[in-house]
Amino acid sequence: MNSVLITHIRKSIDLNDSEAEIVLSYFDHQTIKKKTLLLEEGQICNKQYFIIKGCLRSYIINNKGNEQTLQFGIESWWITDYMSFQSQNTSHFFIQAIENSDVISINKTELEELLARLPKLERYFKLILQKSFGAAQLRIKYLFTMTAEERFHHFRDSFPEFVQRVPQYMLASYLDFSPEFMSKIRAGKM
Repeated sequence: MNSVLITHIRKSIDLNDSEAEIVLSYFDHQTIKKKTLLLEEGQICNKQYFIIKGCLRSYIINNKGNEQTLQFGIESWWITDYMSFQSQNTSHFFIQAIENSDVISINKTELEELLARLPKLERYFKLILQKSFGAAQLRIKYLFTMTAEERFHHFRDSFPEFVQRVPQYMLASYLDFSPEFMSKIRAGKM
């Protein structure tokens, strides 16, 4: 199961078998039931999660009391609150399992120990962070420059696996429109 992580790391850096064993020794496995919260607003985010199987999301509750999805994660993706994880300040986000999921996680202390032991992993984690930041920048651009319908079609074409797996109301909140608007788009009425 954890070989998924090693395969993912080996796409970015060379890692021999003994180093792979070291890496895996720092991670904990969790099976998470659908709708379980891994992080709540106000808690300190102590872990980074690598998704082996399933789907997770990061979200906020806005000033109207509505959930606003910020990020989805599926197999071989990372999810965390990077600011809270790094600073050890309280989080502004929730992380929740959308499906029954298997994840492996590493806490801040263990990650720092692992990076001290295998410094070449810093390149891998730097690439993951850059990719995550770049995706967030693009999402902001799309929110500011595309119509709601354009955002839906772009997301559907770029990430078809999410459209089938993610509840419609979560996808609508991620794309910043109402579930009713989503229904009209999917029914071809827009």
